[in-house]
Amino acid sequence: MSQPLRVGNASGFYGDRFSAMREMLEGGPLDVLTGDYLAELTMLILGRGRLKDPEAGYATTFLRQMEECLGLAAERGVSIVANAGGLNPRGLAERLRELAGRLGLEVRVAHVEGDDLLARAEELGFGHERYGAPLTANAYLGAWGIAECLRDGADVVVTGRVTDASLVVGPAAAHFGWARDAWDALAGATVAGHVLECGAQATGGNYAFFEEIYNVKAPGFPVAEIDADGSSVITKHEGTGGAVTVGTVTAQLLYEIGGPSYAGPDVTARFDTIELAQDGPDRVRIGGVRGLPPPPSTKVCLNHLGGHRNEMTFVLTGLGAEAKADLVKAQMEAAFGDAAPSRVEWTLLGAARPDPATQGEATALLRCAVLDPDPEKVGRAFSGAAVELALAGYPGFTMTSPPGKASPYGVYTPAFVPNEAVEHVAVTHDGRRVPIPPPPATIDSPPGAAVVEAGEPVDGRR
Repeated sequence: MSQPLRVGNASGFYGDRFSAMREMLEGGPLDVLTGDYLAELTMLILGRGRLKDPEAGYATTFLRQMEECLGLAAERGVSIVANAGGLNPRGLAERLRELAGRLGLEVRVAHVEGDDLLARAEELGFGHERYGAPLTANAYLGAWGIAECLRDGADVVVTGRVTDASLVVGPAAAHFGWARDAWDALAGATVAGHVLECGAQATGGNYAFFEEIYNVKAPGFPVAEIDADGSSVITKHEGTGGAVTVGTVTAQLLYEIGGPSYAGPDVTARFDTIELAQDGPDRVRIGGVRGLPPPPSTKVCLNHLGGHRNEMTFVLTGLGAEAKADLVKAQMEAAFGDAAPSRVEWTLLGAARPDPATQGEATALLRCAVLDPDPEKVGRAFSGAAVELALAGYPGFTMTSPPGKASPYGVYTPAFVPNEAVEHVAVTHDGRRVPIPPPPATIDSPPGAAVVEAGEPVDGRR
């Protein structure tokens, strides 16, 4: 226990660098490798997949990565913890056992469930006044189901919707034997987990001062060396790209937070107590983190099908771009007539350069996005009308795509339920179901708590 627990990350979202898992396993020593595959949009995508196939609902990329890397992880004694189970952690666990059997590996696979509240949506009041019943409804579980599975000897743990930081907190709590009320240690691990959860964002990805650290190599994925008191050092494997500095770690710490009290299902971490210090090249020490009990309610991610959307982009080349844009808008409004979509958004992108040397430099783009509950209204009726302007519109009329059909869009909103309403269950590698009780203490309003507002339609951005 005097040695730190080395926890790496190999995924910050569903679609992240496929090779990262192998890179992390081969790049240096690790005890645990985590992967975060779930964002609010991802739950919507998985929900739509589950409509077509009830056996779907998990991140298939993870399964393909495991086919390549499960033997390597077993050989090196690295535990794998990932939320790739999405809406079907049990199904993913079964596929992983089948995979291990095909590969001739003795690997113990466990999973965590209880986050999916869709069957209780009406009972819990999750209906939306405009969009009706949700497509997905998932509580943000904490770390203790993961910890239970690891203590029971699991080599791989897959979960559904847990908080991103739980993927790190669970292994640390299991390894160091922390009590449920070890608030400071849990808060420290939560901070480390928050740094790791978005992968290469902690090592220079999406960094405002990227020019200070840029090199040709893609940024390496981060590693947290966690000590028994919850303090940690953030680093990366030697020889990988990017950098770990107080600046890159600070940027990630400020990602997706509100007030200084970061409330989660296991602990409320006081971000205003975090102390950062450079601890050598590509090493940042995190200490001093204080924790308080979690809130009495658990956050729930709700995704509703909001309707259908479509968009067409007009290319405006040469003089008079604004006048051309006005003409397109007037012609499209006339084409809509009395059947206009419920929401029409116009966005002018860019502007022509003075005295342009090329057609590209003389071009701006005008995007028209439409949303409506009726797929026909925003389908070919819309995109076809746009193309029909080709010889009847502004001079130099061009579009970036042919006419196309509408696609569904989702609307994300948060909800909250009492902690006692969530049935958090660890399903061990031998099939035992271990209920995880609610936290031993809660606090109603931690200092600096942030208020979460309802989201806007999800159209492909996190």
